[in-house]
Amino acid sequence: MARVSAEHTIVVGIDLTPACLDAARWAAREAVRRGVGLVLLHASAFGPREPEPGSASVRRGADSPSSQGYRWLERAATEARNAAPRVRLTVELACGIAPELLAGWSRTAELVVVGSHGLGGLSGVLVGSVALKIAARAWCPVVVVRGSTVPEGTVVVGVDASPESDLAWEFAVESAASRMVPLVVAHAWHAEPWAGAAQVAETRSRERQAVEDRVVGWRGKYPDVEFRLHAVQDRDAARVLLGLSGSAQLIVIGSRGRGPIAGGLLGSTGNALLSRAPCPVVLAHERKRASPASPSGWSSPETRGRAHA
Repeated sequence: MARVSAEHTIVVGIDLTPACLDAARWAAREAVRRGVGLVLLHASAFGPREPEPGSASVRRGADSPSSQGYRWLERAATEARNAAPRVRLTVELACGIAPELLAGWSRTAELVVVGSHGLGGLSGVLVGSVALKIAARAWCPVVVVRGSTVPEGTVVVGVDASPESDLAWEFAVESAASRMVPLVVAHAWHAEPWAGAAQVAETRSRERQAVEDRVVGWRGKYPDVEFRLHAVQDRDAARVLLGLSGSAQLIVIGSRGRGPIAGGLLGSTGNALLSRAPCPVVLAHERKRASPASPSGWSSPETRGRAHA
């Protein structure tokens, strides 16, 4: 079978931890839902030059990093097929650093999906360094799979007046529509500390009306989606979103941008959700299609792969 194209794919980072298997299962179901291919990618500093798993030389060097990578790719592929038997997938073992490889793939992928924990993170940190770095660098939406991955419950989206919020709206509404579940629209607002009761009431009315106006627009495009507006006075947007997440299968927020510092552009809300959310979290980067050629220091998707039915 031919390799899955880099275009119109969901790319999953596969490391050597159980968290990547949750990511593979979630991504497989999402790939079937979207009608796209799935790529399971493992980054190895030693490259993909070893023979295929099962050959004599691989058996002799079964503890090599590349052989471990192949075994985890095969394990992830099995989990993906079990979760979504109709998924079309490819496995890739590429030479490079995981965040950079995934960033390169993100220039043409539909989504990049990673587990919440990974190798190379700091002790005691609740979200892996790879997840933080790719969440900040990607050129397409990123899903960090954590907590419950059972495909039940609402979709929750955090919105405000920023341009990044538009990206979150689009992803969240489409996700709720494809899953046929309600969309909870969460908006946290606050008044200045010196504001009187009348000013607070005016701010409350203005903020709620602004969100309701947006809901009207989206409801016209997606009449079958049930919208549930939750606009509250609270300076801590993460607290509001976490409070709604107990019955959610997905939380969606906009990303503030992209850059080289892990977590640096996610903001306090993004960092809090990636560390504490009880379900997968989406960072809705703008989809910017680009040539597969990668910027200096980034690896391209042109790596060795093996297709699976």
